[in-house]
Amino acid sequence: MARIFNKALNTAAGMSLALLAGCASLSDDAGLNDVSRLTQERIGQQASFARDADNDQQVRALLAQPLTAETAVQIALLNSPALKASFAELGVSESEFVQSGRMRNPGFSFGRIRGGGETEIDRSVMFDIAGLLTLPTRSRIGQRRFEQAKLQAAAQAIQLATDTRRAYFTAVAAAQSAAFAEQVRVAADASSELAERMAKVGNWSKLDQARERAFYQDTTTQLARSRHEATASREQLVRLLGLWGEQQNFVLPERLPDLPAQPKEMNNAEAQALSQRLDMLAARRDTEATADALGLTKATGFINVFDAGYANKSTSGLPRENGYQVSFELPIFDWGGAKVARAQAQYMQSVHRATDTAVRARSEVREAYSSYRTTYDIARHYRDEVVPLRKKISDEVLLRYNGMLTSVFELLADSREQLNSVNTAIETQRDFWIAETKLQAAVNGGTANETRMTP
Repeated sequence: MARIFNKALNTAAGMSLALLAGCASLSDDAGLNDVSRLTQERIGQQASFARDADNDQQVRALLAQPLTAETAVQIALLNSPALKASFAELGVSESEFVQSGRMRNPGFSFGRIRGGGETEIDRSVMFDIAGLLTLPTRSRIGQRRFEQAKLQAAAQAIQLATDTRRAYFTAVAAAQSAAFAEQVRVAADASSELAERMAKVGNWSKLDQARERAFYQDTTTQLARSRHEATASREQLVRLLGLWGEQQNFVLPERLPDLPAQPKEMNNAEAQALSQRLDMLAARRDTEATADALGLTKATGFINVFDAGYANKSTSGLPRENGYQVSFELPIFDWGGAKVARAQAQYMQSVHRATDTAVRARSEVREAYSSYRTTYDIARHYRDEVVPLRKKISDEVLLRYNGMLTSVFELLADSREQLNSVNTAIETQRDFWIAETKLQAAVNGGTANETRMTP
């Protein structure tokens, strides 16, 4: 019996050495290169993990020119402290993955008893046999958890890119609207001053003068509000870019980008989202890992502690005795049923969560595309119909004014209407670019579900 057990013990030791030789070790990049690749495939830009000095040099070069949406995203991926902090979590996940592929250290016990003129010494070395047998499954679970963590990190990078693009378009539109609000206030100031002068000579009623003055006060308030919105939206962009000091003095373009000649077609956007959205991939990894965890729990539900090893005993005056020692958990109070039930419930939870993610993904794509097409049509309508029509009306009023067929107040009022139409056109153009950003996020899946379950 002892010979058979010693042979099995030697075999287990050999297996453990082979598994330890092939187990995972900590990498140089902690999975960050895979995160950069996932980001590149979805938004065309990599998440950078270069040294801070290299990042600062690239950021300064990008800030030397007026920002575009793409350069703003590039700066955010290079420079965002929040993103770097989230990437640090990958190191924790990788260490857990590596730890899951390693056996528990062997235990050594030593005892010495002396009495009656004799000394008895017991020695034993114990190995975790249950841990050895379950090592491949635990390592596989850890690897899938690590893959899930990389997907979540890439999702955070893509979410940062999405937020940066939205903040960029909002900041440019706010600055453009503030400039037009200044023009409206100047026009209102001129109209109010002219009304006051004409009222003094009796050529203007006090009611009309009060109306012009009230309009001027409204435009002053609107200008203050527009300036604050421009400042607030710019500061939001600053936070996402991770800038401070002189870096905050970047230059935004004077106007939003032009609308594309034709809108995108939806085609297979839903299928594309299901195949490449990061939250979908993360949900699949979670389901796979939970399924492995369920199998491991069922395998160890009855006995999950089984140690065996070599034992040696020596007594003074007697020959040394060798043998083996076995210890395992007795399933008297806990037969593992609750653990198995918990694992089964966690597995079903992950399956339903993956299904819910798929339902939401398809719905979000449809909603985002509807918003994209609607805002495109509205922005193009303002660009091609409303603004040209307002300009034509303004030209006709100017001709009538030059021909002394209309008053200066009608000319000023028409100018205000034209400026209001242009300002609305800016807002519709901004809404389109934000909707286009949301559509990209809906297809790529900027937010991954953070679901971590302990097997």
